[in-house]
Amino acid sequence: MNTHAKTYPLVLSALFLALCLVLPIVTGGIPAIGNMLLPMHIPVLFCGLLCGWQYGLVIGFAAPLLRSALFGMPPLYPVALAMSFELAAYGLIIGAVYALLRKGGLAALYTSLLTAMVGGRLVWGLAEVVLLGLAGKGFTLQAFLSGALLTAVPGIVLQLVLIPAVMTGLDRTGVVRFRHAAG
Repeated sequence: MNTHAKTYPLVLSALFLALCLVLPIVTGGIPAIGNMLLPMHIPVLFCGLLCGWQYGLVIGFAAPLLRSALFGMPPLYPVALAMSFELAAYGLIIGAVYALLRKGGLAALYTSLLTAMVGGRLVWGLAEVVLLGLAGKGFTLQAFLSGALLTAVPGIVLQLVLIPAVMTGLDRTGVVRFRHAAG
């Protein structure tokens, strides 16, 4: 493996981690908007797609914890801890599924993205159940649906539009190839 192949995903991962730290500042003035747009999710999803599941997993897990330690937001318990597992799942799932289906073009991209979005939200729900259970509190189905779906609809739509658009642009410029049929 040449030096470029080793450093390229590492440098991109650092960029995505930096974006995870900075993007919430853009929406941080109005927390409700940040909760709706899910600004930390997008860089993690790109990291999994462009760098692979290993990098997506690590950046996804580290970003909320690092952001909590540096800026105090999100609060460490239970929010940043649950988000760490959620974002790690996003990075892992999108990277692994995309690697398996990569030559499937845009359909593979959407399959990877949707699988990661569902899987990450399920992991978040499970993490909330465990973390809140340890504190003697409950996590209801209503709280799950509200946090995973209802308040997140704008962010979900943004991810479904932005990520394929950027990946298509990267493909057209030759930076990343994904539209080629298997063969």
